[in-house]
Amino acid sequence: MSLLEIDGLAVAYRTSRGDIDAVREVTLAVDAGETVAIVGESGSGKSTTVHAIIRLLPSAARIRAGAVRFDGADLVAASDRQLRSVRGRRIGFVPQDPTVSLNPVVRIGDQVAEVLRAHGLADRRTAAVRAVEALERAGLPDAAVRARQYPHELSGGMRQRVLIAIAIIGDPALIIADEPTSALDVTVQRQILDHLDVLKRERGASLLLITHDLGVAADRADRIVVMTDGRIVEEGTPAEVLGSPRHPYTRRLIAAAPSLNTATPDAAGSRRDRADAGADRRRDVAAAATVRGGGSSASVAPVLEVDGLVKEFVLPGGRTVQRAVDGVGFRLHRGRTLALVGESGSGKTTTARLALRLTDPTAGTVRVDGVDVTALTGRPLRELRRRVQLVQQNPYAALNPRWSVETIVTDPLRAFGVGSRAQRRARAAELLDLVALPASVLRRRPADLSGGQRQRVAIARALALEPELLVLDEPVSALDVSIQHQILTLLAEIQREKGLSYLFISHDLAVVRQIAHTVGVMRRGRLVELGDVDTVFTSPTHDYTRALLDAIPGRPVPTLTPSA
Repeated sequence: MSLLEIDGLAVAYRTSRGDIDAVREVTLAVDAGETVAIVGESGSGKSTTVHAIIRLLPSAARIRAGAVRFDGADLVAASDRQLRSVRGRRIGFVPQDPTVSLNPVVRIGDQVAEVLRAHGLADRRTAAVRAVEALERAGLPDAAVRARQYPHELSGGMRQRVLIAIAIIGDPALIIADEPTSALDVTVQRQILDHLDVLKRERGASLLLITHDLGVAADRADRIVVMTDGRIVEEGTPAEVLGSPRHPYTRRLIAAAPSLNTATPDAAGSRRDRADAGADRRRDVAAAATVRGGGSSASVAPVLEVDGLVKEFVLPGGRTVQRAVDGVGFRLHRGRTLALVGESGSGKTTTARLALRLTDPTAGTVRVDGVDVTALTGRPLRELRRRVQLVQQNPYAALNPRWSVETIVTDPLRAFGVGSRAQRRARAAELLDLVALPASVLRRRPADLSGGQRQRVAIARALALEPELLVLDEPVSALDVSIQHQILTLLAEIQREKGLSYLFISHDLAVVRQIAHTVGVMRRGRLVELGDVDTVFTSPTHDYTRALLDAIPGRPVPTLTPSA
């Protein structure tokens, strides 16, 4: 008998227009010590399937049919008390979104320790010690310090590791991980997945892994299950599913997966060559035709110049200062994409926030079109907001859930007094068309949209004021591979049409290779490597860069231990 058996599971959501079937007669099993990966597009039913296992479905959802047997007991028929005894203790769960899954007013250590206290596995003092140990096992640096902090004081990747610590602290027999490493860089991703593998071997635990990264599934799973439209359409070993896919949908997923296609530098290079040629033409046009302020010479200065940038934070206790950004400098030219990559806590997002003037630097300068913006206040700073816009990492938390899409997209226009109401409505429809969404979406709310659709809305909002520079902070990390591919293609098309410049923040080097012209590698607040994408990928000069490249999942490359 398998540890977990799902038999004929069907789940539907109640809506004002009637029931919508999200999961349709799904049957699968997970044996003791086995890793099963479920892959598929946003809306395919994979997350609903795993939420149904432990009955964590939203109130609008109901299990219409089927059974979920864990260690012989049917969880569909279990009482609330029986479920509480299983959740956290026998089944550990890693949710996808660390932003909404952690209590913002409870310290990190207390949230991890709560699992042990709730199940009577430790007293308060012992639970606190074991919480720090679990955070260390989950790869969180300075775990004792982080345990005393609150979620808002950690980066997105660090918060994800906290969720993993919560899931593993009770040494469960089954770990259900819903995109557990989507917010993590490849080296930490490998550490986390390596640890889960160790836990499996030592405890005989099983892992049910939901992932949009087919490279991760290829590396880690014993079996891969492919879902679309609420159904399983293909199942088998990684070699069978990825090597000889039978279903057209599986073949489309493989074709869109960046981590499975990074070993084709000629193809990637030719794509960038075409993009570079277009960018060169745009710079020539800009140099010949763009004159700012009535001057006599064309503007050929970089859109963004960062020099000697430093940002320091005071850690809890007030006696220790952390230098999150340490002497960073780079140039971003018009119509180009510069990507900053590095592990969680490397300083890349803080650098982006400094470039946006969402926070003030401790030292250094940020220039936009040659103008130092580090000391701007009042009207000049407000004008900067029109020229530099942000697309945030999380399409689920970035949009006001009570607003319609039309209100969300036109909000920047209202804030700056641009156009009449009718003109703003027309502009919203135009922007949705630009990001390949139908005008009917204007009347909908974020909850009615998939993750990929929400990210398109976020991009449309960022483009409303026709900025010169977009700062994209992990814009595709929460999306499955096919939607990733669509968004990256969309961004490339918009760049070609509008001549936009992108500062692209990412932990995913496979994604970076598809979108960027230049890449900067950050580690511990410093820029350790900066260069053309092809050069950095094929001839990296820093050991840490080589470690990042070696850790890309789905690539049969040897492991390199980075130097200190």
